[in-house]
Amino acid sequence: MSVVQIAQMIVITGLSVLSGILVVIIVIQKAITKPFPAIRRRKEEKHFLDPIAIHNVDFPSVEEAPSVDLSVIIPAYNEEQRLPKMLEECLLFLEEKAKDETFTYEIILVSDGSSDGTVSLGLKYSKRYTVNKFRVLELLDNRGKGGAVRLGMLSARGRYLLFADADGATRFSDYDKLEQSIKSITKDWQEDGIVVGSRAHLEQEAIASRSLFRTFLMHGFHFLVWLFAVRSIRDTQCGFKLLTRSAAHTLFKNLHVERWAFDVELLYIAERLKMPIAEVAVNWKEIEGSKLTPVWSWVQMGTDLFLIWLRYAIGAWQLYEHKKEHDS
Repeated sequence: MSVVQIAQMIVITGLSVLSGILVVIIVIQKAITKPFPAIRRRKEEKHFLDPIAIHNVDFPSVEEAPSVDLSVIIPAYNEEQRLPKMLEECLLFLEEKAKDETFTYEIILVSDGSSDGTVSLGLKYSKRYTVNKFRVLELLDNRGKGGAVRLGMLSARGRYLLFADADGATRFSDYDKLEQSIKSITKDWQEDGIVVGSRAHLEQEAIASRSLFRTFLMHGFHFLVWLFAVRSIRDTQCGFKLLTRSAAHTLFKNLHVERWAFDVELLYIAERLKMPIAEVAVNWKEIEGSKLTPVWSWVQMGTDLFLIWLRYAIGAWQLYEHKKEHDS
């Protein structure tokens, strides 16, 4: 047997083994995966505390008609130290905007199983601004950022819904840019639309300040996002995204991933459903105290990206679109 024939046999055998492994993975994924997400929410997580009246009030549902213009969802896991600066900037902007009596807002701080003073801090703001403007959703267990954002979104009253990171890395006044953009791609909140805050314009600056290894991880992650999931957006991970109420209902009812890669699945679903999506440059700065560990988090997200693609590709995960029955 010649060297060429041996090489061919090795290649054929290797491909056969890989094919077999892939078939096994597909069969297992089909067997263990439910087509639609099971959204877990404990009884105690369905209401918020009014610290003035000292009683619990049930959260509304995103399926109901909206009653404010903007809901701001802030996921927070042990963010007692970083939250005050972010909240002060956010509230200063929103209170100024609310001087025009045609604009109303609410903030929903979602404590994702925090063990520090995050909830107590949030309740101080509820007392200062009242629960009409500031509510605390306390999750008893840590769900992950995606799980926290989802439950906040499903409890919101806004015509438009923004989720913003608790670290305050994005300048909050850039909301105006996102609002202008979303109103240019949709007629109103009853249509599907999403606008993504983006740091893509800062990429060269980030490369200059990062180590070669972290730069490699960044480019590798961007490639995997493009390969397996999202093609139309350069920065999927910026924690500053604005959605119409209609889009939020559809996307977060379909969302499976509850941890760091949830942004990617969110945008993947939006692309699959052909929702209008826009990307807007925002002012952003690095804030110390990130919960991400560079290597392990990228491995987790890389695995999630492959599984997002695989599960939708083989039909293990499926999508549904809700009927738009709201009145303006």
